[in-house]
Amino acid sequence: MAANNDEKLPGTYKAFIDKFPALGDAHEAVAKAVDQAGPLDAKASALIKIGISLGGGLESALRSHVRRALQHGATEAEIEQTILLGMNTCGFPRTVAAWQWARQQIDRGV
Repeated sequence: MAANNDEKLPGTYKAFIDKFPALGDAHEAVAKAVDQAGPLDAKASALIKIGISLGGGLESALRSHVRRALQHGATEAEIEQTILLGMNTCGFPRTVAAWQWARQQIDRGV
């Protein structure tokens, strides 16, 4: 688990990893392998994961991937368009909720 992002991780996630460190290590290993499996850069991956999180209704994950996208150079407009792409597929309410979650991260200047 990346130490510089530790303070941003949800408490439940941290408690789970503390209780089951081998699973945390395996999760991180899979994430690293996926990142290395193809040509997408960190910004594109974070934007895609925003869309996946929107579709799954995963608030905590969406917030995390918005922060990561910003850290890797994504603009506010790119993040918003990523969210808007979910409108026809995932529906208006889910898109608006995702936009709100993202705005909270953007407005914090993360």
